[in-house]
Amino acid sequence: FDTIMEYIPGPVSDEESPFQLLISTIDYNDYIGRIGVGKVERGIISEGDTAIIVNAVKPDEKKKVKISQVYEFEGLNRVPVDKARAGSIVAITGIEDINIGDTLASTDDPTPLDFVKISEPTLSMNFSVNDSPFAGREGKYVTSRQIRQRLFRELQTDVSLRVAETTSTDSFKISGRGELHLSVLIENMIREGYELQVSKPEVLVKEIDGKKCEPMERVTIDVSNDFVGSVIEKLGRRKAELTTMQEPSGGYARLEFKMPARGLIGYRSEFLTDTKGEGILNSVFDSYEKFK
Repeated sequence: FDTIMEYIPGPVSDEESPFQLLISTIDYNDYIGRIGVGKVERGIISEGDTAIIVNAVKPDEKKKVKISQVYEFEGLNRVPVDKARAGSIVAITGIEDINIGDTLASTDDPTPLDFVKISEPTLSMNFSVNDSPFAGREGKYVTSRQIRQRLFRELQTDVSLRVAETTSTDSFKISGRGELHLSVLIENMIREGYELQVSKPEVLVKEIDGKKCEPMERVTIDVSNDFVGSVIEKLGRRKAELTTMQEPSGGYARLEFKMPARGLIGYRSEFLTDTKGEGILNSVFDSYEKFK
Protein backbone atom coordinates (compact mmCIF):
# COMPACT_ATOMS: atom_id res chain seq x y z
CA PHE A 1 0.00 0.00 0.00
CA ASP A 2 2.82 2.39 0.87
CA THR A 3 4.47 1.65 -2.49
CA ILE A 4 1.24 2.49 -4.33
CA MET A 5 0.95 5.78 -2.42
CA GLU A 6 4.57 6.64 -3.19
CA TYR A 7 4.77 5.76 -6.88
CA ILE A 8 1.27 5.94 -8.40
CA PRO A 9 0.10 9.49 -9.18
CA GLY A 10 -3.25 10.52 -7.70
CA PRO A 11 -6.24 11.25 -9.95
CA VAL A 12 -6.52 14.66 -11.56
CA SER A 13 -9.74 16.13 -10.14
CA ASP A 14 -11.59 19.32 -10.93
CA GLU A 15 -13.24 20.62 -7.77
CA GLU A 16 -13.87 24.14 -9.05
CA SER A 17 -16.35 23.27 -11.83
CA PRO A 18 -20.10 22.61 -11.30
CA PHE A 19 -20.59 19.11 -9.91
CA GLN A 20 -21.37 16.01 -12.01
CA LEU A 21 -22.17 12.53 -10.69
CA LEU A 22 -22.86 9.49 -12.92
CA ILE A 23 -25.13 6.85 -11.34
CA SER A 24 -23.58 3.44 -12.07
CA THR A 25 -25.57 1.20 -9.71
CA ILE A 26 -28.77 1.28 -7.66
CA ASP A 27 -29.41 0.08 -4.10
CA TYR A 28 -32.65 0.04 -2.12
CA ASN A 29 -33.60 0.44 1.52
CA ASP A 30 -37.09 -0.04 2.98
CA TYR A 31 -36.72 3.12 5.09
CA ILE A 32 -35.11 5.60 2.71
CA GLY A 33 -36.08 4.16 -0.70
CA ARG A 34 -33.85 4.15 -3.77
CA ILE A 35 -30.14 4.89 -3.36
CA GLY A 36 -28.03 5.99 -6.31
CA VAL A 37 -24.34 5.03 -6.23
CA GLY A 38 -21.67 6.58 -8.43
CA LYS A 39 -18.47 8.56 -8.72
CA VAL A 40 -18.28 12.34 -8.44
CA GLU A 41 -16.66 13.23 -11.77
CA ARG A 42 -16.10 16.91 -10.98
CA GLY A 43 -16.97 19.59 -8.45
CA ILE A 44 -18.21 19.14 -4.89
CA ILE A 45 -21.61 17.62 -4.04
CA SER A 46 -23.22 18.50 -0.71
CA GLU A 47 -26.14 17.39 1.43
CA GLY A 48 -29.25 19.46 0.58
CA ASP A 49 -27.98 20.52 -2.88
CA THR A 50 -30.47 21.10 -5.66
CA ALA A 51 -29.51 19.11 -8.76
CA ILE A 52 -30.75 18.29 -12.26
CA ILE A 53 -31.24 14.67 -13.40
CA VAL A 54 -30.31 14.29 -17.07
CA ASN A 55 -29.50 11.24 -19.20
CA ALA A 56 -27.27 11.11 -22.30
CA VAL A 57 -29.80 8.80 -24.00
CA LYS A 58 -32.63 11.35 -23.43
CA PRO A 59 -30.82 14.70 -23.20
CA ASP A 60 -34.02 16.76 -23.54
CA GLU A 61 -35.61 15.28 -20.40
CA LYS A 62 -34.49 17.17 -17.30
CA LYS A 63 -35.84 17.03 -13.76
CA LYS A 64 -34.96 19.17 -10.75
CA VAL A 65 -34.40 17.22 -7.52
CA LYS A 66 -33.01 17.76 -4.02
CA ILE A 67 -30.28 15.57 -2.53
CA SER A 68 -31.31 14.44 0.97
CA GLN A 69 -28.13 12.75 2.14
CA VAL A 70 -24.64 11.99 0.85
CA TYR A 71 -22.74 8.89 1.99
CA GLU A 72 -19.14 7.81 1.39
CA PHE A 73 -17.87 4.25 1.73
CA GLU A 74 -15.56 2.99 4.48
CA GLY A 75 -15.01 -0.71 3.91
CA LEU A 76 -18.48 -2.26 3.68
CA ASN A 77 -20.15 0.58 5.57
CA ARG A 78 -21.79 3.77 4.28
CA VAL A 79 -20.85 6.82 6.32
CA PRO A 80 -22.90 10.07 6.06
CA VAL A 81 -20.87 13.14 5.05
CA ASP A 82 -21.72 16.81 4.56
CA LYS A 83 -19.98 16.97 1.18
CA ALA A 84 -17.99 14.81 -1.24
CA ARG A 85 -15.32 15.95 -3.67
CA ALA A 86 -14.41 14.91 -7.22
CA GLY A 87 -13.04 11.36 -7.29
CA SER A 88 -15.16 10.12 -4.37
CA ILE A 89 -17.56 7.19 -4.80
CA VAL A 90 -20.77 8.15 -3.01
CA ALA A 91 -24.33 7.03 -2.34
CA ILE A 92 -27.15 9.55 -2.76
CA THR A 93 -30.62 9.36 -1.17
CA GLY A 94 -33.84 11.35 -1.58
CA ILE A 95 -34.46 10.80 -5.32
CA GLU A 96 -37.27 8.29 -5.94
CA ASP A 97 -36.99 7.57 -9.66
CA ILE A 98 -33.21 7.68 -10.15
CA ASN A 99 -31.81 5.06 -12.55
CA ILE A 100 -28.50 3.64 -13.73
CA GLY A 101 -27.06 5.90 -16.45
CA ASP A 102 -28.58 9.09 -15.01
CA THR A 103 -26.30 12.06 -14.38
CA LEU A 104 -26.83 14.26 -11.33
CA ALA A 105 -25.57 17.66 -12.39
CA SER A 106 -25.40 21.17 -11.02
CA THR A 107 -28.19 23.55 -12.05
CA ASP A 108 -25.43 25.80 -13.42
CA ASP A 109 -24.33 23.21 -16.02
CA PRO A 110 -26.73 20.24 -16.46
CA THR A 111 -24.56 18.31 -18.94
CA PRO A 112 -25.06 14.50 -19.05
CA LEU A 113 -22.18 12.03 -18.94
CA ASP A 114 -22.03 9.18 -21.47
CA PHE A 115 -23.08 5.74 -20.30
CA VAL A 116 -23.70 2.35 -21.89
CA LYS A 117 -27.39 1.95 -22.75
CA ILE A 118 -29.15 -0.59 -20.52
CA SER A 119 -30.07 -3.67 -22.55
CA GLU A 120 -33.72 -4.59 -22.97
CA PRO A 121 -35.01 -8.05 -21.91
CA THR A 122 -34.86 -10.83 -24.49
CA LEU A 123 -36.16 -13.81 -22.50
CA SER A 124 -39.24 -14.40 -20.32
CA MET A 125 -40.48 -16.99 -17.83
CA ASN A 126 -43.59 -17.38 -15.69
CA PHE A 127 -43.09 -17.52 -11.92
CA SER A 128 -46.02 -19.20 -10.16
CA VAL A 129 -47.17 -20.39 -6.76
CA ASN A 130 -46.10 -23.99 -6.18
CA ASP A 131 -49.25 -26.12 -6.46
CA SER A 132 -47.53 -29.53 -6.63
CA PRO A 133 -48.17 -32.29 -4.05
CA PHE A 134 -44.91 -31.24 -2.35
CA ALA A 135 -45.97 -27.60 -1.87
CA GLY A 136 -44.84 -25.97 1.38
CA ARG A 137 -42.00 -28.40 2.16
CA GLU A 138 -39.02 -26.37 0.91
CA GLY A 139 -39.71 -22.70 1.62
CA LYS A 140 -41.42 -20.42 4.12
CA TYR A 141 -42.68 -17.82 1.62
CA VAL A 142 -45.21 -19.66 -0.54
CA THR A 143 -48.17 -17.34 -1.22
CA SER A 144 -48.70 -15.24 -4.35
CA ARG A 145 -48.67 -12.06 -2.23
CA GLN A 146 -45.23 -12.86 -0.82
CA ILE A 147 -43.81 -13.80 -4.23
CA ARG A 148 -45.31 -10.66 -5.79
CA GLN A 149 -43.77 -8.39 -3.15
CA ARG A 150 -40.35 -10.00 -3.63
CA LEU A 151 -40.47 -9.67 -7.44
CA PHE A 152 -41.51 -6.01 -7.37
CA ARG A 153 -38.83 -5.30 -4.75
CA GLU A 154 -36.26 -6.70 -7.20
CA LEU A 155 -37.29 -4.00 -9.69
CA GLN A 156 -35.90 -1.36 -7.32
CA THR A 157 -32.32 -2.50 -8.02
CA ASP A 158 -32.45 -4.51 -11.27
CA VAL A 159 -33.06 -2.12 -14.15
CA SER A 160 -33.07 -4.79 -16.89
CA LEU A 161 -35.82 -6.85 -15.25
CA ARG A 162 -39.53 -6.56 -16.09
CA VAL A 163 -42.38 -7.95 -13.98
CA ALA A 164 -45.93 -8.15 -15.39
CA GLU A 165 -49.20 -9.44 -13.95
CA THR A 166 -50.93 -12.28 -15.82
CA THR A 167 -54.56 -13.34 -16.06
CA SER A 168 -53.93 -15.57 -13.04
CA THR A 169 -53.35 -14.00 -9.62
CA ASP A 170 -50.91 -16.84 -8.83
CA SER A 171 -48.58 -16.28 -11.80
CA PHE A 172 -46.27 -13.46 -12.95
CA LYS A 173 -44.41 -12.97 -16.25
CA ILE A 174 -40.74 -12.14 -15.64
CA SER A 175 -38.60 -10.82 -18.49
CA GLY A 176 -34.81 -10.60 -18.29
CA ARG A 177 -31.59 -10.39 -20.29
CA GLY A 178 -31.02 -14.11 -20.60
CA GLU A 179 -30.82 -17.48 -18.87
CA LEU A 180 -28.13 -16.34 -16.41
CA HIS A 181 -30.03 -13.18 -15.45
CA LEU A 182 -33.20 -15.11 -14.60
CA SER A 183 -31.41 -18.06 -12.98
CA VAL A 184 -29.58 -15.71 -10.57
CA LEU A 185 -32.94 -14.25 -9.49
CA ILE A 186 -34.41 -17.74 -9.00
CA GLU A 187 -31.38 -18.88 -6.97
CA ASN A 188 -31.50 -15.78 -4.76
CA MET A 189 -35.21 -16.26 -4.07
CA ILE A 190 -34.71 -19.94 -3.19
CA ARG A 191 -31.88 -19.06 -0.76
CA GLU A 192 -34.12 -16.43 0.87
CA GLY A 193 -36.79 -19.06 1.53
CA TYR A 194 -39.19 -18.48 -1.36
CA GLU A 195 -40.90 -21.48 -2.89
CA LEU A 196 -42.16 -21.22 -6.47
CA GLN A 197 -42.46 -23.04 -9.76
CA VAL A 198 -41.21 -21.65 -13.08
CA SER A 199 -42.10 -22.25 -16.72
CA LYS A 200 -39.63 -22.99 -19.50
CA PRO A 201 -37.96 -19.82 -20.88
CA GLU A 202 -39.23 -18.21 -24.09
CA VAL A 203 -37.61 -15.53 -26.25
CA LEU A 204 -39.37 -12.18 -26.62
CA VAL A 205 -40.34 -11.73 -30.27
CA LYS A 206 -40.87 -8.25 -31.76
CA GLU A 207 -42.54 -7.01 -34.91
CA ILE A 208 -40.22 -4.60 -36.76
CA ASP A 209 -41.32 -3.05 -40.09
CA GLY A 210 -44.11 -5.62 -40.31
CA LYS A 211 -41.72 -8.58 -39.93
CA LYS A 212 -41.49 -11.05 -37.07
CA CYS A 213 -38.04 -10.57 -35.48
CA GLU A 214 -36.18 -12.43 -32.75
CA PRO A 215 -33.12 -11.62 -30.57
CA MET A 216 -29.76 -12.73 -31.97
CA GLU A 217 -26.65 -13.46 -29.89
CA ARG A 218 -22.93 -13.24 -30.69
CA VAL A 219 -21.39 -16.43 -29.29
CA THR A 220 -17.66 -16.95 -28.68
CA ILE A 221 -16.39 -20.45 -27.92
CA ASP A 222 -12.89 -21.53 -26.89
CA VAL A 223 -12.58 -25.28 -27.24
CA SER A 224 -10.03 -28.07 -27.72
CA ASN A 225 -9.39 -29.01 -31.37
CA ASP A 226 -10.79 -32.48 -30.61
CA PHE A 227 -14.29 -31.08 -30.06
CA VAL A 228 -14.52 -28.41 -32.80
CA GLY A 229 -16.48 -30.64 -35.18
CA SER A 230 -19.02 -31.61 -32.50
CA VAL A 231 -19.61 -27.96 -31.47
CA ILE A 232 -20.07 -26.75 -35.07
CA GLU A 233 -22.47 -29.62 -35.80
CA LYS A 234 -24.60 -29.08 -32.69
CA LEU A 235 -24.83 -25.28 -33.12
CA GLY A 236 -25.56 -25.69 -36.83
CA ARG A 237 -28.69 -27.61 -35.87
CA ARG A 238 -29.64 -24.67 -33.66
CA LYS A 239 -29.48 -22.28 -36.65
CA ALA A 240 -26.08 -20.80 -35.75
CA GLU A 241 -23.84 -19.27 -38.43
CA LEU A 242 -20.08 -19.63 -38.02
CA THR A 243 -18.65 -16.11 -38.62
CA THR A 244 -15.00 -16.53 -37.55
CA MET A 245 -12.66 -19.41 -36.81
CA GLN A 246 -9.23 -18.42 -35.58
CA GLU A 247 -6.19 -20.55 -36.27
CA PRO A 248 -5.75 -23.17 -33.52
CA SER A 249 -2.91 -22.50 -31.09
CA GLY A 250 -1.81 -24.59 -28.15
CA GLY A 251 -4.35 -27.25 -29.04
CA TYR A 252 -7.31 -24.84 -28.74
CA ALA A 253 -9.46 -23.05 -31.31
CA ARG A 254 -11.72 -20.00 -31.01
CA LEU A 255 -15.07 -20.11 -32.83
CA GLU A 256 -17.43 -17.17 -33.22
CA PHE A 257 -21.09 -17.64 -34.15
CA LYS A 258 -24.17 -15.53 -34.69
CA MET A 259 -27.33 -17.34 -33.68
CA PRO A 260 -30.89 -16.94 -32.34
CA ALA A 261 -31.11 -16.56 -28.56
CA ARG A 262 -33.64 -19.42 -28.46
CA GLY A 263 -30.95 -21.72 -29.89
CA LEU A 264 -28.85 -21.22 -26.75
CA ILE A 265 -31.62 -22.29 -24.36
CA GLY A 266 -30.57 -25.57 -22.78
CA TYR A 267 -27.34 -25.80 -24.80
CA ARG A 268 -24.82 -24.91 -22.08
CA SER A 269 -25.15 -28.20 -20.19
CA GLU A 270 -24.96 -30.12 -23.49
CA PHE A 271 -21.87 -28.08 -24.42
CA LEU A 272 -20.09 -29.02 -21.17
CA THR A 273 -20.81 -32.70 -21.82
CA ASP A 274 -19.64 -32.54 -25.45
CA THR A 275 -16.37 -30.81 -24.51
CA LYS A 276 -15.74 -32.88 -21.35
CA GLY A 277 -15.99 -29.70 -19.26
CA GLU A 278 -13.06 -28.02 -21.03
CA GLY A 279 -14.97 -25.64 -23.33
CA ILE A 280 -15.62 -21.97 -22.58
CA LEU A 281 -18.78 -20.34 -23.96
CA ASN A 282 -19.62 -16.64 -23.83
CA SER A 283 -22.56 -14.87 -25.43
CA VAL A 284 -23.76 -11.28 -25.77
CA PHE A 285 -26.91 -9.79 -27.28
CA ASP A 286 -26.37 -8.53 -30.84
CA SER A 287 -29.63 -7.28 -32.35
CA TYR A 288 -33.16 -8.20 -33.39
CA GLU A 289 -33.32 -9.85 -36.82
CA LYS A 290 -35.91 -11.59 -38.98
CA PHE A 291 -37.16 -14.82 -37.38
CA LYS A 292 -35.08 -17.78 -38.61
